[in-house]
Amino acid sequence: MSRIVRIHEYGDASVLKIEDLAVPAPAADEVQIAVKAIGINRAEVMFRKHAYLQEAEFPSRLGYEPPAPSLRWART
Repeated sequence: MSRIVRIHEYGDASVLKIEDLAVPAPAADEVQIAVKAIGINRAEVMFRKHAYLQEAEFPSRLGYEPPAPSLRWART
Protein backbone atom coordinates (compact mmCIF):
# COMPACT_ATOMS: atom_id res chain seq x y z
CA MET A 1 0.00 0.00 0.00
CA SER A 2 1.02 3.56 -0.65
CA ARG A 3 -0.26 6.71 1.03
CA ILE A 4 -1.27 9.53 -1.32
CA VAL A 5 -2.74 13.02 -1.10
CA ARG A 6 -5.98 13.17 -3.06
CA ILE A 7 -8.77 15.68 -3.64
CA HIS A 8 -12.34 14.82 -4.59
CA GLU A 9 -13.50 18.42 -5.11
CA TYR A 10 -12.12 21.94 -5.42
CA GLY A 11 -11.70 23.95 -2.22
CA ASP A 12 -9.44 25.07 0.59
CA ALA A 13 -6.91 22.90 2.40
CA SER A 14 -9.70 20.94 4.09
CA VAL A 15 -10.36 19.04 0.82
CA LEU A 16 -6.90 17.41 0.98
CA LYS A 17 -7.30 13.78 2.01
CA ILE A 18 -4.58 11.25 2.81
CA GLU A 19 -5.65 7.89 1.40
CA ASP A 20 -4.19 4.43 0.92
CA LEU A 21 -3.70 3.17 -2.63
CA ALA A 22 -2.71 -0.31 -3.74
CA VAL A 23 0.49 -0.25 -5.80
CA PRO A 24 1.23 -3.11 -8.17
CA ALA A 25 4.64 -4.77 -8.09
CA PRO A 26 7.07 -3.29 -10.62
CA ALA A 27 7.56 -5.03 -13.95
CA ALA A 28 10.91 -6.59 -14.88
CA ASP A 29 12.10 -3.36 -16.55
CA GLU A 30 10.85 -1.01 -13.78
CA VAL A 31 12.04 0.04 -10.34
CA GLN A 32 10.09 1.03 -7.26
CA ILE A 33 11.34 3.73 -4.89
CA ALA A 34 10.25 4.56 -1.37
CA VAL A 35 9.15 8.18 -0.99
CA LYS A 36 9.22 9.37 2.61
CA ALA A 37 7.85 12.90 2.07
CA ILE A 38 6.19 15.07 -0.55
CA GLY A 39 5.45 18.75 -0.87
CA ILE A 40 2.53 20.56 -2.44
CA ASN A 41 3.80 23.25 -4.81
CA ARG A 42 2.14 26.52 -5.84
CA ALA A 43 0.67 25.08 -9.04
CA GLU A 44 -0.97 22.26 -7.05
CA VAL A 45 -2.45 24.77 -4.59
CA MET A 46 -3.88 26.71 -7.54
CA PHE A 47 -5.16 23.43 -9.02
CA ARG A 48 -6.91 22.56 -5.73
CA LYS A 49 -8.52 26.03 -5.63
CA HIS A 50 -9.74 25.72 -9.27
CA ALA A 51 -7.44 28.60 -10.28
CA TYR A 52 -5.20 26.60 -12.63
CA LEU A 53 -5.39 26.30 -16.43
CA GLN A 54 -6.19 22.59 -16.36
CA GLU A 55 -9.45 21.11 -15.09
CA ALA A 56 -9.29 18.33 -12.54
CA GLU A 57 -10.54 14.80 -13.05
CA PHE A 58 -11.70 13.72 -9.60
CA PRO A 59 -10.40 12.04 -7.58
CA SER A 60 -7.11 13.75 -8.35
CA ARG A 61 -3.68 13.13 -6.81
CA LEU A 62 -1.28 15.83 -5.67
CA GLY A 63 2.42 15.71 -4.78
CA TYR A 64 3.95 14.53 -8.04
CA GLU A 65 7.36 16.02 -7.25
CA PRO A 66 8.85 14.18 -4.28
CA PRO A 67 12.34 15.08 -3.09
CA ALA A 68 15.02 12.79 -4.47
CA PRO A 69 15.65 9.68 -2.40
CA SER A 70 19.09 9.01 -1.05
CA LEU A 71 20.70 6.59 -3.47
CA ARG A 72 23.93 4.61 -3.26
CA TRP A 73 25.71 3.69 -6.46
CA ALA A 74 28.20 0.86 -6.81
CA ARG A 75 31.48 1.72 -8.52
CA THR A 76 32.37 -0.47 -11.47
